[in-house]
Amino acid sequence: MSTPVAVIGAGPYGLSTAAHLRAGGLPVRVFGRPMVSWQEQMPAGMLLKSTPAASSLHTPQGGHTLADYCTASGEGPYASDRDLVPVETFVRYGQWVQQRLVPELEQVRVVSVDRRAGGFELKLDSGEQFGARAVVVATGLSGLAHLPPELAAAVPDGPSATGPVSHSSQHHDLSALAGREVVVVGAGQSALESAVLLAEAGAAAVRVVTRGPAAVAFGAPPDRQPRLRPPSPFGNAWSLYALTHHAGAFRYLPAPLRRQLVRRVLGPLGAWWLRDRFVGRVQVTQGRRIVRAKVRDGRPVLALRGADGQGGELSADHVLAATGYRMDLAAMDFLGQGLRTGVVTRAGGPLLDAGFGSSVPGLYFTGLPAAASFGPVMRFVCGTAFASPRLARAVARRHG
Repeated sequence: MSTPVAVIGAGPYGLSTAAHLRAGGLPVRVFGRPMVSWQEQMPAGMLLKSTPAASSLHTPQGGHTLADYCTASGEGPYASDRDLVPVETFVRYGQWVQQRLVPELEQVRVVSVDRRAGGFELKLDSGEQFGARAVVVATGLSGLAHLPPELAAAVPDGPSATGPVSHSSQHHDLSALAGREVVVVGAGQSALESAVLLAEAGAAAVRVVTRGPAAVAFGAPPDRQPRLRPPSPFGNAWSLYALTHHAGAFRYLPAPLRRQLVRRVLGPLGAWWLRDRFVGRVQVTQGRRIVRAKVRDGRPVLALRGADGQGGELSADHVLAATGYRMDLAAMDFLGQGLRTGVVTRAGGPLLDAGFGSSVPGLYFTGLPAAASFGPVMRFVCGTAFASPRLARAVARRHG
């Protein structure tokens, strides 16, 4: 059997893309568990950093925003910029969209994608094999967790939630670390919120270690945003407005600048509402980078060094690396080796055309892998408004 389009992934970008493709009348098969990364790789009790207005999946049909879900389910309402959306609510919202707009979702895993004449050959963990003229990769954060090499050297078998070193994506229930001394590495929202949730879950002591020379920072609340600058889903600023509303122009910037913007814009910074829960409960060691890590008598030990050359050691029961995610084609092992080597990369991600197509005809990327071409807005749910309609139009035009 053959199908025009296969979408791999059922998170916000996969579901939004599939809804647009279906609305355009293009037969599509969609694979994955709905909202699985949000459900299993985010800590219980987490609150979305984005405002409710910026937390809706973009769909071609009206009536499927977060506010619509709240009306239908009785949750919320999450209406103002000061309302905080729990991750559990967002997961249920995404599953609600899936049930209404992508009901034929196949909750199986794609184990391989390879090129064949006229398109691609896909294999599922159910044993089925089939062909597709186009493949959309929308696998979100899966497999892209980044662990700094200094920490990775301490755990040759890889990070683990039950070992001495873990990545934040490996924890859904932080109460498992209650009563333990924990060092959190990082200064972004994930690090600061994980530290707060650890303290609230009963960790014996929580310390954040950050390379930056300044104290950890938090954003301004909605009523304290600059009034003479244009609004964006991330705050009032000309740069944020341009990156949100003119993402199509981002791909024309020089590759080194694009790489820098993707890594530095919108981070590291904690949400405004996190400050009061953080101050006085979490210790901070700032201006220190990790130069070496080892495990001594079962406890991780970090060798730290500052810009002044001064060093020291810090030990704990557990180190949690909230060090984000990096696009890595090698981590997408379901893509055949020949397929991966055919994908041209620039600025830390696949080089994509205006329709999100890669250098391999028929192979498309959306979400985080598209950030190198379209900017940091692709790291957030609101980026579906830019990505999904454009990708669906391109696929329909080329493969419909």
